[in-house]
Amino acid sequence: MIRLICLIGGLVSLAACASPETRVRSGLINAGLPARQASCMADRMVDRLSLLQLKRLGSLGRLKDDSLREMSVDHFIYSVRALKDPEILTVSTTSLLVCAI
Repeated sequence: MIRLICLIGGLVSLAACASPETRVRSGLINAGLPARQASCMADRMVDRLSLLQLKRLGSLGRLKDDSLREMSVDHFIYSVRALKDPEILTVSTTSLLVCAI
C-alpha cells in the first residue's frame, strides 16, 4: 500500500513539473502552429510568463478552424493581441520570430 502511494505521488509530481510547457505546446499546436515551432515557443514562453498568463495564452487553442491548414502569423499575432496583455504579446511575438529562424 505504501509503495502504491509513493508511486502515485511520484507520478503526480512528475506530471505537475511537465504540465505548463506541455499545455502551452499543445495549445499552440491546437491553434494551428507547426509542432516544431510550437515546441520551441513553449520552451521560451514558460520561462518568461506567469502561470496565469500561460493559461490565458492556452485559450488560443479554441481558435483553430475545422480545416487542417496552419494558422497564419498575422492571425496568431491578432489573436494574442486580443488577450490585451502587453507582456504576453511581446513574449509571444519574439518567441515566434526566434523560433521561425
